[in-house]
Amino acid sequence: MYKNDRGAATGVGEFPPGGAYPSDLEEPAVCGVLPGCAAPEPVSRPRWERRYTALAFWLDFLCVLAADAVVTFGYHRVTFPAGRSLALVVILPLAAMIALASQRSWDARIIGSGVEEFRRIGRAYTLAIAVLAVAGYAWGTASGQSWIFGALPLAAVATVCARLGLRRYIRHRRRKGAFVWSVLVAGESVEVHELLARSSEFLESGWEIDGICLPADSFRGRGPLAIDDVPVLGTEDDIVEIVALHGFQAVALLPSSGWTHSKTRSLSWDLERTGTDLLMAPVLMDLTGPRLHMAPLGGLPLLKFSAPRYSGPSWLVKNIFDRMFALLIVAFLAPVLLAITLAIRVTSPGPVLFKQTRVGRDGHTFTMYKFRSMVADAETRLDELADRDVGAGVLFKMYDDPRVTRVGKFIRRYSLDELPQLFNVVSGDMSLVGPRPPLESEVARYGKDGMRRRLFVKPGLTGLWQVSGRSNLSWEESVRADLRYVENWTFAMDLSILCRTVGAVLRGNGAY
Repeated sequence: MYKNDRGAATGVGEFPPGGAYPSDLEEPAVCGVLPGCAAPEPVSRPRWERRYTALAFWLDFLCVLAADAVVTFGYHRVTFPAGRSLALVVILPLAAMIALASQRSWDARIIGSGVEEFRRIGRAYTLAIAVLAVAGYAWGTASGQSWIFGALPLAAVATVCARLGLRRYIRHRRRKGAFVWSVLVAGESVEVHELLARSSEFLESGWEIDGICLPADSFRGRGPLAIDDVPVLGTEDDIVEIVALHGFQAVALLPSSGWTHSKTRSLSWDLERTGTDLLMAPVLMDLTGPRLHMAPLGGLPLLKFSAPRYSGPSWLVKNIFDRMFALLIVAFLAPVLLAITLAIRVTSPGPVLFKQTRVGRDGHTFTMYKFRSMVADAETRLDELADRDVGAGVLFKMYDDPRVTRVGKFIRRYSLDELPQLFNVVSGDMSLVGPRPPLESEVARYGKDGMRRRLFVKPGLTGLWQVSGRSNLSWEESVRADLRYVENWTFAMDLSILCRTVGAVLRGNGAY
């Protein structure tokens, strides 16, 4: 076993000579399960986690002080606060920090989680504003309104911006293998293999799989030493000992016939003494958000999955928002649309727009518009390039496609070729956010793995596939992203994807 740059064990263990398997390992010195054994020593949290928490605390404090100073010296033009003004200047940052602490805004386990992190910040500042407003009213003064309704909202915006910067830094470091928690996965080998196929998504959330535990019956014969290059360290009965020995920060339980209610509960109690987090994956791993509910039955918490809904007030708001916002974008980008039109007309013979039949909601076809980024006879030359396809699915993908024009390379890099699809959004054939609009030939090759569920909603100008890597995604990853959107759609998700699209377009990653 060796230590990595996170200061925690990687979970890679050495097996004894002679071909011994995990089930043959000698019983570890630390038991932690049997009566009379000493409790395992708590797993130390990684050093970077403590540093990040401290950094987030001081950044939040500086944001509150800066907002307080702007209102005090900028709006009120107070050279040196005194009396009630001094009290407000002192109380406001104190109240804000207490509110942030009450909402556990510096909990390291929400690092990089996005929605939950910002939800806690929003609740904290809302609480601080409400409490101070009531206190000010009871105090019988209106002089503090500018601080309460000016400085605190300003501090909230600054705090969110600071956390976004921290989140970007965290993701940058995680792509290099730092700032991650070491995870032990336990479950059936098929489930483990499926999870490891998503290792890039796991790493994005800060979890790195360093070890595996399989059901005990997997070792009755000749058990595997590794799955997809991740070592198998033992059986599900050895989890607590392995965690204590290797220093894992989390254990992820996948569906397995061996996980009874009582056994899972006992494991959670045992892991409490080690300070290790316990993650549990339901069988339907892609269902989250509004479709996931807790339904207690006789004291046993059950996960309840409701059917997806693509109607009602939220869906109406989405359709109205799509068309109105698309019209505003068209009006705002009219000069850009005109410039691209002229550039294509001058540099390449052929039509400015590329028209293609795509499949929309419920299988209805429509004509999709794009700026032409290839030579006019691009589709007739497709067969001669078939052997250079890297699509790994029903899509044709190719690096450095010779059919792409000079202007086409530029507008593809920044997704400007997609702008005419705004007119498809205005007409109601597409949405601003949704699955990628498929070709008829793609739909004809859909199998029984749920891909047709992408047709439950309108295709989108952007979507999870766009903000997750665009053409860098494999066919399976692209389908998975689309299905995740279809299964878990909310209007808030649409707004989040639209914001993330701006960064994805400016970076130009995965565009070719």
